[in-house]
Amino acid sequence: MKKQTILTAVCSLSFAALGLFSLNTTPAHASSVNDYIASNNIGHSSITSSIWSGFPKNKYRNNKPEGVVVHETANPNSTIYNEIAYMKRNYSAAFVHTFVDASRIINIANTNYLAWGAGYPANARYVQFEQVRVHSKSAFAHEIANAAYYTAYILNQYGLTPNDAAYDGKGTVWSHGAVSKYLGGTNHTDPTSYYASMGKTYFGASYTFAQFYQLVKTTYNNLQSSGSAHGAITSSVKKSYDQVSYASADSQALLGDNYDSYRLYNHVKNSRANVKKYSWSSVKPKVGKKVYIDNIGTKDNGHDWYRIRFSSDAGATKYWVYEKALNLEQ
Repeated sequence: MKKQTILTAVCSLSFAALGLFSLNTTPAHASSVNDYIASNNIGHSSITSSIWSGFPKNKYRNNKPEGVVVHETANPNSTIYNEIAYMKRNYSAAFVHTFVDASRIINIANTNYLAWGAGYPANARYVQFEQVRVHSKSAFAHEIANAAYYTAYILNQYGLTPNDAAYDGKGTVWSHGAVSKYLGGTNHTDPTSYYASMGKTYFGASYTFAQFYQLVKTTYNNLQSSGSAHGAITSSVKKSYDQVSYASADSQALLGDNYDSYRLYNHVKNSRANVKKYSWSSVKPKVGKKVYIDNIGTKDNGHDWYRIRFSSDAGATKYWVYEKALNLEQ
């Protein structure tokens, strides 16, 4: 996407923990960038969700994402925070869900709702993120590792399988260029030239989206095989219980107007055998009461649950509540 150009979900599995060091590439897909990431055991950054309430909340055509569109900002002089600030000011023209650079993955718009960054057909279907331009060999490798992880994470979170859309326009992993070619509504080709330039400058050969896709696929496979709590379901989860993906958080919210229509639980409701529910009277609640959030559980139906406490003291009693019990837009 060419332009001028609270919650903290900590997903801190490293590529080493996921087994990326065993990345195998065939000669047809050989990539000095991917090899550099693997041989230097480069991990990924935490996913920091800094959701801004000002973005509109419009549904996808099928009520959930169907894949991921990968962008780059085309601005060599901006920073990730400049980009985020600009997008908040100009979201009526365009916005994406997340920004990535060499050391950060910052989610600014709820991925359960569409963004508009790649033309109408794609906007109604895909999670979209921007890569901010970086300026060194190490920084580019780290950014690519972050971008591949975030792509795989989103696919995993929404139960999607990697498939490069470049060949037939029917996949789950899209460059902006592939969107222009197959879906229309836009004419941008990123991140093709950025990848090629960085590959030539720092690694001696163009880096291609096909090579990036290979890294995404390997990362996704490792997420699946690791039984990651960040979206993958382990074999020990019984089918009779609701499936939940958990992510750490560090934020605050307020009790919503209808909080008492819901209950407090010791675990996400229906997630396991020993779930217990509690009455609100034990915590003397009221509308607008501040709560502290330290974990988010997303069910496979797309709805979120929050682990809260009623004191800033980390040792205070914690409860799980359904998303509609809270006012998250402060």
